[in-house]
Parts: sequence; structure tokens; C-alpha cells
Amino acid sequence: MMVENISADRLREQKNDFVIIDVREPDEIPNRSIEGSINIPLGLAIRNVRQGKLDHLKGRKIVCHCSAGYRGNIAAEELCKCGFQAANLEGGFEAWKKTE
Repeated sequence: MMVENISADRLREQKNDFVIIDVREPDEIPNRSIEGSINIPLGLAIRNVRQGKLDHLKGRKIVCHCSAGYRGNIAAEELCKCGFQAANLEGGFEAWKKTE
């Protein structure tokens, strides 16, 4: 399954249209996150999706991100498989920092 990638510039322009899920581990985050994002580490995010604990987000546009894009893509793919509208932040948080 191919997941849509969204650029950091587009996310910055349309940030209020998305729920942003940060799938990095808590120790990767101190003072380094996208304002308003929700931190759910990848393993927990996958379990929560499969257990229906994120169903309240169905119908909303979601962007997942990690540091560089790999884990964010996995999370977005899992969300899409379960009926969510999810994309991956291309280049992850590193790309986001470059647009500041």
C-alpha cells in the first residue's frame, strides 16, 4: 500500500486541517516537537489503531511523523489499512525543522 507523503511546507500551510501524530519515542522529543502534535510511539500507535482506541479520529485528516520519515510511513500505512485518512510527513521532523 502506498501512503501519501505530505511536504513540510504543505503541512505548515495547512497545519490546522490535520491531526498530527508524532510516532517517535518519548526520549527523542524533549524541546523538539511540532506544536499541537500528539505523541504516540509507533508500537503503541499500531496497537491503539488495531484495538479501536483511535477510532474517534476517523473522518479527520491525519499526518504521522517520526525523525526522518520511516516510522511515520509505517504508522500512516497502518492507519490507512484500518480506514483512516492518513499521510506521512515526508522527511519527518528533520524536514519540518528546515522550514522554520
